[in-house]
Amino acid sequence: MEQEPTIQTAVVRKACTGDAASQAWLYRQYCKAMYNICIRMTGNQNDAEDLLQEAFMIAFKNLRQLKDPVQFGGWLKRIVVNECIRFCKKNVYWSEWDEQWEQTLSNEEPEWWKTVDLKMVHQEIKSLPDGCRQVFNLYVLEDYSHKEIATHLGISESTSKSQYHRARQLLKERITKQMQLHG
Repeated sequence: MEQEPTIQTAVVRKACTGDAASQAWLYRQYCKAMYNICIRMTGNQNDAEDLLQEAFMIAFKNLRQLKDPVQFGGWLKRIVVNECIRFCKKNVYWSEWDEQWEQTLSNEEPEWWKTVDLKMVHQEIKSLPDGCRQVFNLYVLEDYSHKEIATHLGISESTSKSQYHRARQLLKERITKQMQLHG
């Protein structure tokens, strides 16, 4: 039994023909979620906005390559993440972080951030150094493995791990300090 096409499926199919109204509808439906990915990855509003626009342009240009319109959201997210990674590769200097923070690997307390205010955590994540923030976001929020992060960012797997653990250490220090200051 064939399933009725959803509104989104119909809109995606129409957007494939270059229909501007359909593309605008898709943009409105997905821009906020995709912007949130961009801002988490870059930590900068202007860069996030630029990357968002670039990702949507790429998506609309290549929309005919999408085999299943139902998968549009996941397909678009992959484009957004890849654009953010491409941008970050050009703008982060990984070598300065490489082996420096490996000592923190054995001193971590598991998942300490689960008991604190998420808004505070989000603010502190945004303030992390670029390399730490990008690896942390990919690993924790986008569910990439360290191997995938290493491949996408052009760094070693151990650098990805050390960046992640450094991000956790910095977050722990900063949030602990915030909690002491504000109760």
